[in-house]
Amino acid sequence: MNKLSALAMAGLLGGCSLIPDYHRPAAPVPAQYPQEGVYALAQSGTSDWRQLFHDPALQRLIGEALVNNRDLRVAALNVEAFQAQYRIQRADLFPAVSATGAGQRRRLPGDVTGTGKSAITSSYSATLGISAYELDLFGRIRSLSEQAMLTYLGTEEARRSAQLSLVANVANAYLTWRADQELLALARQTLVANEHSLRLTSRSKTAGKASALDVVQASTSVESTRASVARYERQVAQDLNSLALLVGGPVDEQLPSRPLADDLVARVPAGLPSDLLQRRPDILQAEYQLRAANANIGAARAAFFPSVSLTANAGSTSTELSGLFKGGSGSWTFQPQINLPIFNAGSLRASLDYAKLQKDITVAQYEKSIQTAFQEVADGLAARQTYTDQLEAQRDFVAANQQYYNLAEHRYRSGVDSNLTFLDAQRTLFNSQQALIVDRLAQLVAEVKLYTALGGAWGEALADAGGVVAFNPEESPPPPRSRSTTPATTTR
Repeated sequence: MNKLSALAMAGLLGGCSLIPDYHRPAAPVPAQYPQEGVYALAQSGTSDWRQLFHDPALQRLIGEALVNNRDLRVAALNVEAFQAQYRIQRADLFPAVSATGAGQRRRLPGDVTGTGKSAITSSYSATLGISAYELDLFGRIRSLSEQAMLTYLGTEEARRSAQLSLVANVANAYLTWRADQELLALARQTLVANEHSLRLTSRSKTAGKASALDVVQASTSVESTRASVARYERQVAQDLNSLALLVGGPVDEQLPSRPLADDLVARVPAGLPSDLLQRRPDILQAEYQLRAANANIGAARAAFFPSVSLTANAGSTSTELSGLFKGGSGSWTFQPQINLPIFNAGSLRASLDYAKLQKDITVAQYEKSIQTAFQEVADGLAARQTYTDQLEAQRDFVAANQQYYNLAEHRYRSGVDSNLTFLDAQRTLFNSQQALIVDRLAQLVAEVKLYTALGGAWGEALADAGGVVAFNPEESPPPPRSRSTTPATTTR
């Protein structure tokens, strides 16, 4: 009987949980990505940003950004802050033991002592005990501890999301910088060609073979190209500033790199929609927030039941400091207290309703995050195929314009065609070459966006098949993941 009583008391003190059973909402997206038409391109590739980007200079910049970027540093510190809040909340599950020493000397006037003479009294005490420790009989404190735990884990996923976005932002800023450098080089080459053409036209006018209108038209091409050079010089400088901000330090303008080729960014595999639940940190964060809201319902339910708190201490008390620890000076106090809510004008019911509504809101947010992820991946797959076709067509267009320019220049120099045809060929070739660089940049940025939409480096194994780290609220929280990979993309 004594053993059974002890077990029953242990079970009572261990408390129970009023947290509703958690069931992950069904993913409100199709089971497969679109695979026909513009989505038909092969989905083979890599899974890590170090393998995704083939430019050593870009890899180095991303590595520096992961160490020096201030936004990512703030995100990491936020994780540590929420971990500390979890430890604070979890400490309420255990009694706080404190030792107290106190002394008092007091003078009482004669009319108070009743003897007509004043008196000085002394008292000294030394105690060890606990104060107002709440027995978690209905799991209120345990529910709050679990909520804090899940909030902490959600913050860690937010840090991973910021890290993923940083990788993408650095890549996009770098690719944009390289593209603008190529556009600037193209504009300068075109300016040299246009100035040469202007000189030849001016000589032809002097020889009587060209009119003043031809010279003016050639001059307009020179000035238009000079304006393009100035614009691209500004964009290159601003791109470098943006890249330095993301990296968290200066970036060498003479940084060696590969040309802005189609294979600068590797292909990434798309996988299945269900994989997003295990890879995308924003979806994992949304689910942690959902589970935290679910745990908060348990705390709101437990508030309807009585709460029991204990205050107890033992020590020694004496009127003289020298007799504080002598025999017979022992003292103790045991003070249990029970609080039963009777009337609170519906406050507890409203708190429970609010907790349930918050859960419904987080369910909708979780489902929306999945739908957004599916849409971003589908857009990325569509962009992959269409940009491949667009780049092929644009290259053919540039080749045709180059042939048109060569023929127009020959015919103009031979006196067969007017200067207007030659200038039109110049402008058309320049514009088509610019468009090819811009389209190549857009294709590379789209591949980076797809990498981000798929959750980044998904080769890392997660703790469980459901994608959310399993944990025991009675154990210490798992350590944050390694801070070595990062996040949203920016395009012009």
